[in-house]
Amino acid sequence: MNREEKKPDNVVYSETEGYNASILPYATNVGAPAIRIDDLVSWKSRGISNVNKELAQKFNELKAQYQSLMEEFEWNELVYNAKFSFEPVVGEIYHLYRSADGSDFLSLIAPYEWNREHVGTFKLNSDKKWIHIS
Repeated sequence: MNREEKKPDNVVYSETEGYNASILPYATNVGAPAIRIDDLVSWKSRGISNVNKELAQKFNELKAQYQSLMEEFEWNELVYNAKFSFEPVVGEIYHLYRSADGSDFLSLIAPYEWNREHVGTFKLNSDKKWIHIS
C-alpha cells in the first residue's frame, strides 16, 4: 500500500463496502461520543442487593407469622388437653393451672384468689380458639 492509497484515520472505509459511514448504526466522526460498554456489574450487584433485602424481609415476616401461629397452636393444644368439667362460654376469661401431679386444669377462679401454679389466662373466641391473654 503506497502513500496515496492510505486513508486518513478519521474516515470510515471498508474494502468491501467502500465509504459506508452514512449507513452505520453508530457515529463515526472524530467528534462523536466514545462507545463505552456500560458497567453492568454494579447495576447487577445493586439489583441483587435490593432483591435479597426484600426477600429477607418477607422471609422474616413469614417466620414471625409462623412462630406466632405455632405459639397459638401450642397454647390451644395445652388448654384443650387440660381437665375441665364445664362447657366454656365464648367471650369468658378462664385460667389454666398446673396441679400437684403435673396435670393441667381450667378454672374460672383468678390467680389472686388462691395459691396454685398459674400457667396462663385465656379467652375463648367465637371460632372456639383460645386466645392467650397473660
